Amino acid sequence: MDISEDKFIRQINAKEVDAFRILFERFHNYLVLYAMRRVHLREVAEDMVQEVFVAIWESPKKYNSFHGFRAFLYDSVQNRCLDYLKHKAVENRYVAYSLANRDDESEREYNLMREEIYRELYIAVKELPDRCRQVFELHLQGKKNEEIAELLSLSVETVKTHKKNAVRFLKERLGNLFFLLVMVKVI
Repeated sequence: MDISEDKFIRQINAKEVDAFRILFERFHNYLVLYAMRRVHLREVAEDMVQEVFVAIWESPKKYNSFHGFRAFLYDSVQNRCLDYLKHKAVENRYVAYSLANRDDESEREYNLMREEIYRELYIAVKELPDRCRQVFELHLQGKKNEEIAELLSLSVETVKTHKKNAVRFLKERLGNLFFLLVMVKVI
């Protein structure tokens, strides 16, 4: 430092521009490194140091000694680092909460959509002729053609015909919804 520590403090207290140039030259790099050890991001560290310098310029606070002023600089940067890290922790918790809830929300939306699709399917199935409806309902329960034929005392070919007729009817009745049912392997 080209001037005495006492003179420097008097100039800082008087808000002289030359003192702030010296402040920058003397402390900027050290304070940025000090902040970087805490926040690990150069841009953030530089912003913090800049904010501390601006706060000193705008503050009416008077400093008694060079050593006290220097301690104040490091404490101010330390406090800004702690505030930044606390804010980041809150942001991270919010992001984690949002992601967890978004997954829950997506699952709820999916389940709601699925319920609506099933509701539409069962409304359409109820419109099928009786025997065709019985065959198709058993098919939806996972029964094989042979099981359905035996349960309803029909031939396997008749079961296949009823299923084919049911699918044709449902395609017409449900439109694009039918293809969703196929995609989710309901039909």
